[in-house]
Amino acid sequence: MIEDKNQQLTKLSDLGEFGLIDHLTKNFKLKQTSTIKGIGDDAAVLGFDNKKIVVTTDLLVEGVHFDLSYMPLKHLGYKAVIVNLSDVYAMNAKATQITISIAVSNRFPLEALEDLYAGIETAASIYNIDVVGGDTTSSNTGLLISVTAIGEVETNNEVYRNGAKPNDLLVVSGDLGAAYMGLQVLEREKEVYKVNPNSQPDLEQYSYIIERQLKPEARKDIIKLLNDLDVKPTSMIDISDGLSSEIIHLCKQSDVGCDLYEEKIPLDPQVITTCEEFNIDSTTVVLNGGEDYELLFTVSQSDFPKIKANPNLSVIGYIKEAKEGMHLVTRADSRIPIQAQGWKNFND
Repeated sequence: MIEDKNQQLTKLSDLGEFGLIDHLTKNFKLKQTSTIKGIGDDAAVLGFDNKKIVVTTDLLVEGVHFDLSYMPLKHLGYKAVIVNLSDVYAMNAKATQITISIAVSNRFPLEALEDLYAGIETAASIYNIDVVGGDTTSSNTGLLISVTAIGEVETNNEVYRNGAKPNDLLVVSGDLGAAYMGLQVLEREKEVYKVNPNSQPDLEQYSYIIERQLKPEARKDIIKLLNDLDVKPTSMIDISDGLSSEIIHLCKQSDVGCDLYEEKIPLDPQVITTCEEFNIDSTTVVLNGGEDYELLFTVSQSDFPKIKANPNLSVIGYIKEAKEGMHLVTRADSRIPIQAQGWKNFND
């Protein structure tokens, strides 16, 4: 965390817990009609009429999920919101509210948390969601952020992981592998900096993949697109842990198998060139990398004409009977069983 040594920084102890909450949340404005009461009471009050409510939560821990040596706090605040909204959109739902809780050590001055909350505020504004509560506490181990996201979906419009059927098509939004390769570049430059703190990396050629790591976007636009196209997925999940893990989740919960076609996987040119530079196989990156926050879903073949020409969507596979298993069909037309090797918590 870089600080201007001439700037007078404010200790969190100068404000106290409630003063800190008031200070950090004073700029949040309510936008959703479903928000009856936001920050300032014992609990938020929400009203959703006859819609179904979806709730998801995520915890980000310094040193495990993010590294502040290259992750600006404003970007971190933004990303902490996005990773939760992505889960809401994966239910075919509209995100409406979030709560933010942080545990923070005394090495962070008030100005650092202002940067963090500026990122949260930016995400809330762009995605049109209300920040309706949260908590702050002290930490002995750095910074922890917990975000809970709430959304709404019309009854019968929700999409689960367990609805895929044999003969459905496997579809993905956007392109894959960029976030992981962005992380590889940042980690490499961190090691260079340790050796030579005066070095100034030129990262322009990696701009797209670094942005995908530091400032990802949730695919709210894809939910609107599918609705406009009159396409309701039969199953859906967001890609946070690598394509292989997410395919296995969909197939196991839907009791189906699938063929994933290597040649159909969408890759940005910057991912291809960076994989070549690092001597890493791009398909391995896509299968195991994660943090793309694209949407992976299945559709009935009858919906194929509606999506086939859309540049935001790629058909990458075919759903089969469970007994046929889950396979990657390579460019050489060999079949390799799909295994989950992406992000796992609690690894030794």
